[in-house]
Amino acid sequence: MTWTAPEVEPIEEPVLGAERPMLEAMLDRHRTLFLSACAGLTGEQLATASAPPSNLTLLGLIRHLTDVERVWFRIRLAGQDVQAPYRVPGNPGGDFEDLDPARAEAEYAGLFAEMAEARAAAATRDLDDTFVHERQGEMSVRWLHLHLIEEYAQHNGHADLLRERIDGRTNK
Repeated sequence: MTWTAPEVEPIEEPVLGAERPMLEAMLDRHRTLFLSACAGLTGEQLATASAPPSNLTLLGLIRHLTDVERVWFRIRLAGQDVQAPYRVPGNPGGDFEDLDPARAEAEYAGLFAEMAEARAAAATRDLDDTFVHERQGEMSVRWLHLHLIEEYAQHNGHADLLRERIDGRTNK
């Protein structure tokens, strides 16, 4: 039996209320929008570069966002001694290379797990708490949430285009 990425339930973020629940819900909404762009596709389809000449794929985005979640929340914010699984030193595009459709299920599960780890790391800190980025200096947890919302929003646009090229489905 061929694995396909599961369907996900859309998230409606609150439009009124306290800042933190709104930021967390908006980030979760963007995470869910990305997973929705992958829903119903096989590993082979997720690994398809459907907008030549770009090598961008949904599976590459899964790997990239796994690294983004881990680096920002677990390594930088929480100070955990873990490695980004797909980062290749000196090769910023390494997330999009050496894709194996047979690993798609495990890599999708890895992103889902990393999202949970990121939520757990952020839950221990206030929005005004800070951490130090090795190149950019001191940053707040509030900024981190905004940055990840921006990161997902950008890649959700890519994911929508890739998905539409694969099978015509759009997130509208």
